[in-house]
Amino acid sequence: MARADRSRRVWLFDLDNTLHDASHAAFGPTNQAMNDYIATHLGTSGERATELRQHYLVRYGATLLGLVRHHGVSAAHFLEETHRLPGLEQRLRTSRHDRAVLERLPGRRYILTNAPRRYAMRVLETLGLARAFDGIVCIEDMQMFGSLRPKPDARMFRRLLARLRAQPADCVLVEDTLAHQKAACRIGMRTAWMQRYLEGRYRGPLPGGTNLGKKPRRAGVHPCPKPPYVYAKIKSLHPLRRL
Repeated sequence: MARADRSRRVWLFDLDNTLHDASHAAFGPTNQAMNDYIATHLGTSGERATELRQHYLVRYGATLLGLVRHHGVSAAHFLEETHRLPGLEQRLRTSRHDRAVLERLPGRRYILTNAPRRYAMRVLETLGLARAFDGIVCIEDMQMFGSLRPKPDARMFRRLLARLRAQPADCVLVEDTLAHQKAACRIGMRTAWMQRYLEGRYRGPLPGGTNLGKKPRRAGVHPCPKPPYVYAKIKSLHPLRRL
């Protein structure tokens, strides 16, 4: 793939486990809130609620889509109820080095997340990342023909690029989720697989919600192989300056 003019580059950054350690800060409480919501509104057991949450996540890429499609759940109500996350700000951590790289990347930079806007803004503002982006695209913005089409929906990717007036070859999707990268690659985008936060390997929070990015080495832990649809495998944002 030919190198694009860097002034035309469009960066699409996922949020959770790409720009911050969501495994530490958000995933556990969010999953529990989703389980509680499903159990309450569908009148099922906690065990069955967990099964449904995981099943719809695998089948549709987002638990919410299965609940809307099969149970008539209100998307707005679900997102509001499951992303309250008291104490979130105190658990957030990111890399100050990544923050510095973000602000120097050439081209346009956008957040592209399947999370709701209110949650995304809490994270970005707490970590001092909001000013590094030209725009934020959240799950509420991923509507097509009256239906939600979050990542990895290729139709949503194409429509987004049309809105941004960007060609696929000029775009880089920076993500921790391989299924999203696979869909982006199919329409001609470059992909960077962020592995910093995989398997909870990130350690060492510092005051103010920042982190130097250092983590202890563990015996038996090896980098994951790079699938053919991944252009670059990264553990920090620093290598993006060479893409």
